[in-house]
Amino acid sequence: MRKLRGFTLVELVMVIVILGVIGGMVAVFMRGPIDAYFASARRAGLTDVADTTVRRMGRDIRKALPNSVRTPTNQCIEFIPTKTGGRYRAQGTGFLNFAASTTSFNELGDNTARPSDQQIAVNDVVVVYNLGIAGSDAYAQDNTAVVDTPAPTVSGTPAETTITIVAKKFPLESGSNRFHVVPAGEQVVGFVCTGGQLLRYTTGLPYAAPASCPRSGATTSVLAKNISACNFSYTGSDLQRNALVRMSLQLTDSGETVSLQHEVHVNNTP
Repeated sequence: MRKLRGFTLVELVMVIVILGVIGGMVAVFMRGPIDAYFASARRAGLTDVADTTVRRMGRDIRKALPNSVRTPTNQCIEFIPTKTGGRYRAQGTGFLNFAASTTSFNELGDNTARPSDQQIAVNDVVVVYNLGIAGSDAYAQDNTAVVDTPAPTVSGTPAETTITIVAKKFPLESGSNRFHVVPAGEQVVGFVCTGGQLLRYTTGLPYAAPASCPRSGATTSVLAKNISACNFSYTGSDLQRNALVRMSLQLTDSGETVSLQHEVHVNNTP
C-alpha cells in the first residue's frame, strides 16, 4: 500500500508568508515608478487641456473687432467677434453716405467669392470705424447697422456687392473706407473663470460693460474644468500698432498643477 504525501498546514502557511514578504518588497520598489507614471499622465493631460484652451481663446480673440476688447474684471475678457470685412464705395453710384441716413451701400468685391462661413448674410451686423468711445462704440450700436432683407447681391464688372441695411446714419468715415461684419449668431463673446471652470459665453448687442460676467441671459458653454486660477489683461488701444491680450491659466488635478501664459496681438486699426 502506497503512502499519500502532501503539504502540511505549516508548510502552506510558510509559503503564503514568504510570498507576502516578496510581494511587499516588490511593491515598495514598483510604487515609485507607477506613481510617477500616473503623475506624468495627469500633467500631460492638464497641459494638453490648458494649451488647447488658450489656443482656442487666442483664435477667437484675433478676430475681435478693433477697439472692442475689454476686461470688466481680471477674471473676464469680452470682445465683439468679426466674420469678415471689406471696403465700401466712397464715391459714385452705391456710395456709403455719411451725411444722411442710408439703407444700402456697395462693397468693392464679390461677396459670393468668400468661403461660405465668411459671406455676409441677412441679420449680420455692419460696423464702420469703431473707436470704442462715446459716439463711436459698437457695444452701444453707435456705428452699427443690421443687414436687412434682401440678402446682399452681386453685380457689375468688376464685381460689387450691394448690401441692404436697416436705415442708419454712421457717425464717422473710415480713413481707408473699411467696414467690418459681426456674425448674427455671436455679436458679443466672452470668457470668464468661475466656480473652477472656464466658460465661453455669447450674447447680443447692445451690451453695456457688466459689473460681473456673464450677464443674465447669456448663452454659456464649458471650455475647461479644474481651473484653479486665471488672469486676463488687455493693453490697448493704439491705432498705430497692435494691442496685446495677456492670458494666464492654471489647472489643478489631484495635486498636480500646470500653469500657462499666452499672449495675443489684436489689430486695432478700425
